Amino acid sequence: MTNLSGQERAQYVQSMFTKIARRYDMMNRLMTGYQDVRWRKQVIKLAGLKPNASLLDLGTGTGDLAREALSEFPNAKVTAADFTLEMMRVGAQQVGPLDFSAADALRLPFENESFDAVTSGFLMRNVIDLKQAIQEQYRVLRSGGRIVILDTTRPKRNLLSPFIWIHMHVIIPTLGGLLSGVREAYTYLPDTTEGFVTAEQLAERLSEAGFKNVGYQRLMFGTIAIHHAEK
Repeated sequence: MTNLSGQERAQYVQSMFTKIARRYDMMNRLMTGYQDVRWRKQVIKLAGLKPNASLLDLGTGTGDLAREALSEFPNAKVTAADFTLEMMRVGAQQVGPLDFSAADALRLPFENESFDAVTSGFLMRNVIDLKQAIQEQYRVLRSGGRIVILDTTRPKRNLLSPFIWIHMHVIIPTLGGLLSGVREAYTYLPDTTEGFVTAEQLAERLSEAGFKNVGYQRLMFGTIAIHHAEK
């Protein structure tokens, strides 16, 4: 997969997430020790929503982040968008209806300045054009709106580095293969994490796109980052 680029890589990613859709949420809980539940709450808090705000949850998958937003802001208008239909089909079978929308992160089917906030969870390392994905989110945000990005990131070298490597390259692929039957999907995770921009570089990309008040924090021994900024 690391040798793929452009549309070929996009099709690979879409196919992979289709295969693991039914096990996706369970694997997220196991891989993070259920910390992803707390991270979603933090993302929604950083989005700065008001009771009747409009939110785009991009790369929504089965809709975990979108449901978290609605649990805290029942009157918010939440659009849950993804380009893998099977992920949304699985999400539609879960408790709580969502307004799902098929959408490519590089060509969002929404008008300029449509949303008060845009969130994403584990999306950005998968897009084939990071700059374009950021620009599209900037475009659909209203002035003063907030972007919040939750994703994996390359950890800085430290004493825990060997254990982090074993967790990402041995434990996660083994567990993922056993539970989903698609080991390849969980070798994809460490590969894309190591090939993705650093947390510092992603902050720079947000600033270059025009976002202001850019900030981020690292979590889970530096392997996860939450970025936030304003338009």
